[in-house]
Amino acid sequence: MKLALIGTGKIIEDALFAMEPVETIERTAIFARPHSRDKAEKFAKQYAIKEVYTDYEELLEKTEADTVYIGLINSAHYPYAKQALLAGKNVILEKPFTGFYEETKDLEQIANDKKLFIFEAITVLHNEVFYEMKKNLNKLGNIRMALCNYSQYSSRYDAYLEGDITHSFDPAYYGGSLYDINVYNIHYCVGLFGEPKDATYYPNIGPNGIDTSGTLVMEYDGFSAVCTGSKDSDSPGYVCVQGEKGFMKVDSKPNIASELKTVYADENIKEKVKDAAGAMVRATITEDYKAPEHHHRMTQEFTDFARVIDEKDYETAKEFLDETVAVVKVLETARKKAGIEF
Repeated sequence: MKLALIGTGKIIEDALFAMEPVETIERTAIFARPHSRDKAEKFAKQYAIKEVYTDYEELLEKTEADTVYIGLINSAHYPYAKQALLAGKNVILEKPFTGFYEETKDLEQIANDKKLFIFEAITVLHNEVFYEMKKNLNKLGNIRMALCNYSQYSSRYDAYLEGDITHSFDPAYYGGSLYDINVYNIHYCVGLFGEPKDATYYPNIGPNGIDTSGTLVMEYDGFSAVCTGSKDSDSPGYVCVQGEKGFMKVDSKPNIASELKTVYADENIKEKVKDAAGAMVRATITEDYKAPEHHHRMTQEFTDFARVIDEKDYETAKEFLDETVAVVKVLETARKKAGIEF
């Protein structure tokens, strides 16, 4: 894969470091707006990127890259991705994919028509812990509950309270907690259980109409999935799935899951005992899983993107994109019901 990086922000810096050990990626070009050219030149020198552009149309026309990685503000995702697809480039688009479901479907259609690849860069879909959760789901019996929490006090929240509105807290740029941070929780649930029947969001709304935190409830047959995301307060992160026969839990921020504990009933032992609270406790089997260490939390996703593109693995690409489409639908449904306008 020959890759052009679009942007010079923190996520681009992370991505450049993350893909260092991925030998199947050739970092060919980088794009910056004119006022950020110096930063792009610095990245180019550091990572041996030979092409630097400040004109996006020129990059798409002249670059040797076959794929663009778009790490821009949320509101720029759709127009930059569409322009790249129409120019015949594969696209890796940072989360959240787009601000609107209609935009996502448009990108999907263009990519299909042109036989191009388009991916959402979301670490959940490229995490061994997530794969292990999928394998262990049937050990839990009928699912009764899913609880997810990704909360971290934003480095930009103090400024927001003072009236300095950055992109991540601005509805004009598709900011807010639901799209920025709760999206990880939603990917876990859609990836494990499929598209929900309905989704309702209960946000804490800031003075400019954006959600600084909130709880999303997704309705499935027989249970609900409750996803909390916060940029205005902090707490330990986790993902917990409960079934009639047991549970599994990730005890970390959902975007960097590295370990999984799965506990389920040992059906060979019928005896039960009471715990200190007087509840009957079944004998259980505990399985602990620890994922292999990676160079960076984003390294595996870039490894996967390069493989899928180089091998023209359209089946896997479709699986990734189908989940993204379902997640964008959940986001839009929940946002509109909560009265948050982009």
